[in-house]
Amino acid sequence: MDRRIAQIRNFNRVITRRLGALDSSFLGAGISLGKARLLFEIDSGVTEVRQLRAELDLDSGQMSRMLRSLETRGLIETSIDSTDGRARVVTLTRAGKAKLSQLDRKSNEGAQSWLAPLSPNLQARLEAAVNEVVHILKASEITIEVQDPRSAAAVWCLDQFLRELESRFEGGFDRSLTNYPNAAEMMPPNGFFLVASLPGQPVGCAALKHVKGEAIGEVRRMWVSNEVRGLGLGRRLLESVEQGARKAGVKRLRLETNRSLSEAQALYRANGYGEIPLFDDERYAHLAFEKILS
Repeated sequence: MDRRIAQIRNFNRVITRRLGALDSSFLGAGISLGKARLLFEIDSGVTEVRQLRAELDLDSGQMSRMLRSLETRGLIETSIDSTDGRARVVTLTRAGKAKLSQLDRKSNEGAQSWLAPLSPNLQARLEAAVNEVVHILKASEITIEVQDPRSAAAVWCLDQFLRELESRFEGGFDRSLTNYPNAAEMMPPNGFFLVASLPGQPVGCAALKHVKGEAIGEVRRMWVSNEVRGLGLGRRLLESVEQGARKAGVKRLRLETNRSLSEAQALYRANGYGEIPLFDDERYAHLAFEKILS
């Protein structure tokens, strides 16, 4: 077995045992971990059944059984959404709120039991290790998919992208002065728009712009959220654009960037892009790169 896989499996066993994830009574509160998590999500404001399923990655059968069990115990109530007759919403009862308070208290006690036996130095190391593991595991949760550039997630990413350009470019950024591609230029057959997402949260984007039948394409609107930088998402987005470009018959992929975006320049060079002369009159472009796709 691969050493890395063995280490992760061992980590899973240790954490599962330490959390009591397999106990029918999580933290001795008389409720399983899955149902406890469901109560926490409802209390946090995720009350629509379809949203809960997506948030917890449960199939409809699992969700129905869990909701039925919680409702039978008087911890939740389900009803039809007043604004959408096709949707069901869940609310905590008074007993549900009391159970959640008990779980919250016991969760704090459980976390304290991890720290109490450790010296201050080991406590600090544990805190740093937990933060690092959580941060790295986000990388494995990120999905990349083609979306309409007019979708809510795509528009949000583009807005964040433009805000960052305005804050980082010398003299700011004026969209009216740039060769900004319209939605049609980032949609089939002219191209595509990629959105990278954590569960329920867009965290990056990139686009391919090209003319059907021509062998040259452009990488456009590449952005990664600060929250997930350092996790290799920029490389994944770039590789996804390249993969889609090859399928579209693109032989040469090029892009332009601003001199202030040093991280982007390093990414392009590390992934086989060579510097070329500027190829259009883009106001904010100082450098251009190109890669021949095999």
